[in-house]
Amino acid sequence: MKVVNVRTIEIRTNVGAAPILPAAAEVLLEGGAIATFPVEWERVDASAAEQPGSFEVRGKLLEDRYPNPLVPNRADPHVLKHTDGYYYFTGSVPEYDRLVLRRSRTVAGLSTAEEKVIWRKHERGEMGNHIWAPELHRIDGKWYIYFAAGAAEDKWAIRPYVLENANDDPLSGHWVEKGKIELPDESFSLDATTFELRGIRYLLWAQIIGDSSLYIARMDTPWSIAGEPVRISQPEHEWEIQGHRVNEGPAVLQRNGRVFVAYSASATDDRYCMGLLTASMDSDLLEPASWRKSPEPVFVSDPSSEQYGPGHNSFTVSEDGAAELIVYHARPYKELQGEALYDPNRHARVQRFVWLPDGTPFFGTPGWTLETGGRTAIARVTVEARDPAE
Repeated sequence: MKVVNVRTIEIRTNVGAAPILPAAAEVLLEGGAIATFPVEWERVDASAAEQPGSFEVRGKLLEDRYPNPLVPNRADPHVLKHTDGYYYFTGSVPEYDRLVLRRSRTVAGLSTAEEKVIWRKHERGEMGNHIWAPELHRIDGKWYIYFAAGAAEDKWAIRPYVLENANDDPLSGHWVEKGKIELPDESFSLDATTFELRGIRYLLWAQIIGDSSLYIARMDTPWSIAGEPVRISQPEHEWEIQGHRVNEGPAVLQRNGRVFVAYSASATDDRYCMGLLTASMDSDLLEPASWRKSPEPVFVSDPSSEQYGPGHNSFTVSEDGAAELIVYHARPYKELQGEALYDPNRHARVQRFVWLPDGTPFFGTPGWTLETGGRTAIARVTVEARDPAE
C-alpha cells in the first residue's frame, strides 16, 4: 500500500522561539486509509524565527524496519507494551513444555533479547503436557499469564490456567499457580485472553462444544469467571471450516466506539486465516446479537511473501505510538514438515496495520510494508510577533 499524500503540518511560534516539530506526520494511503510515519526533519537554523513571517521545514518519512521473522520458532505470539517502557514477549515453544518471557526497549530488540524460562510443566497430572498459547497481562498491580495445558497422562485434556506474580518485574519474583479457570462445560478449552471495558473485565476463549467456538464471560477475579459463558462466534463460513471447524485465538482491539475481536479459523496449515468480530462499545457484549462477523477472512496466506497460515495474533504499538502493530505467526512454506502442530517453524512476525475511513482495521497481507515512495513531510511554520504587553 502506497502513500498518496502527506498532510502538511501547520505550526505557529513566536519571534525568537524555535518551532517544535512533531515526531510524526499523518499520511493518506491508497483506499483512503490513514497512517502515521515518524519523520527525520532537516535542521532548522535558529535565525529562521528571528522575524515575523513563514517558512517551511522538510523531513524524510521513515519506513518500518522490523526483523522478519521477529522471533523464530515461537507460535501464538503475544507482545505487551508496559508502562515501564519495555515490550514483553511470550509465545508457544515447539516442545510445548515451558513458559518463556523476553523483553526489550524496542520491538525489533525482542529478536535478540535474552529469553527466560519462568515456569515448566508438571511431571504428573494437570498442566503436564501441551503448554500452549501464553499471554501476559497486567491487572490491578500484578502480572498474570494465561495459558492452555493438557494433563501429563492425557495431552488433549486441554484447559485454561493462570499464573500470578506480584513482583513489579515479571522476569523476577515468584509465579504462583492460581489453577484452572473453571468453566461450566468440562471440554477442550484454550486461547484465553482478557480485556476491560467500562470497569468490567471479560474473559474470551475458544472451546470445543460441538465445534471450536469463541465464548465470552464476565470475570470476578483474574482467574475465575462470573455467570454463564456466551458463545459469540462459531465456524460457519467456508473459510472457517477448512480441515477443521475452528474459531480460536481471539485478540481484542478497542477503538472508534467499537470492540474488535480478531480470531483464527480452520486447520493450522496454509488454510489457517483470520476473521474479525465487531461490537459497539455501547452494546451488551454478553449478547450474541451484539457481534457482527466479517463475511470474508481479513488475513490469509500470501505465497508472494512466502508466509503461510497467518494467525493467532496479538496487538501492540510502535515505540513512538505512531504505528499500530499486529504480531502473528506464519510458516515460510506451504507444505508441512510432519503433523501441523509439531512442525516447529511457525515464526512470530510483526508488521503495522492501518485504519480505514469507516473506522475498521485493515491488516493487509502477511509481509506487506507501507511504501513512502520517497515522499517528503512538510511543516509550514508561521512566526508571529510577540505581544508588546507581554
